[in-house]
Amino acid sequence: MHPTHALPEIIAHRGNAAEFPENTLPALESAVQLGIRYVEFDVQLTGDHVPVVFHDADLARVAGRSESVHDLTWSDLSEIPVGETARLGHKHAFTCPPSLAQVADALTGWDGVTAFVEIKRSSLRKFGREAVLRRVTDVLRPVLNRCVLISFDLPTIKILRMMSGARIGWVLSEYDDAACAEAAALAPEFLFVNLERLPDSGEPLWPGPWAWAVYEVRDLKTARACQQRGAKFVESMTVRGLLSAYQEGRRQW
Repeated sequence: MHPTHALPEIIAHRGNAAEFPENTLPALESAVQLGIRYVEFDVQLTGDHVPVVFHDADLARVAGRSESVHDLTWSDLSEIPVGETARLGHKHAFTCPPSLAQVADALTGWDGVTAFVEIKRSSLRKFGREAVLRRVTDVLRPVLNRCVLISFDLPTIKILRMMSGARIGWVLSEYDDAACAEAAALAPEFLFVNLERLPDSGEPLWPGPWAWAVYEVRDLKTARACQQRGAKFVESMTVRGLLSAYQEGRRQW
């Protein structure tokens, strides 16, 4: 089979985050409109225990403010623009973060789209695993069959499997023998790894019952290399560019 027919599926990392503020409804909707069928976003808890789609523990990077997400109420956070003006200029200057409930509602209208929902460690540390996981799974209950719950935190993944019955994915902090043994014992449906954490040798990814997703992939050459190593998915913020490269590669074939 020609390699262009075996390219991994694209996961939109925080949506189409190259063109829109990350983890916002416009970023996620743009990815879906481009034809992407897998999106990834992050979840934190506000001070009043509302799950919100947000990556960092504070607002410094995306809003230029010092507050912690964990100290704000949802009512307050929902009115703070997170348009990443330092990166994107003022085009999206008035874009505000969505709640997880708002994204779950949008997901019901995105036919055939699967969401990878990353539960952030800062919320787990702040509020405790039980409180965070119950709030997140309660909100996602109507669309849980369309979601994969993922985290860097291994105990969280184990709890999610027992309490929710949802598909799970472990995001690796290290790609080493210890992590391989943990993955074999857990047998998650998905394993995620940063491209930069993989050895340069090009050796195949660990075999197992999981599907591999390699993130921080930006170009066709790297996507092909990941596929050759055993990745079913690549995750990227540069959704439009990578998708165009895929399509061009198929036309050339």
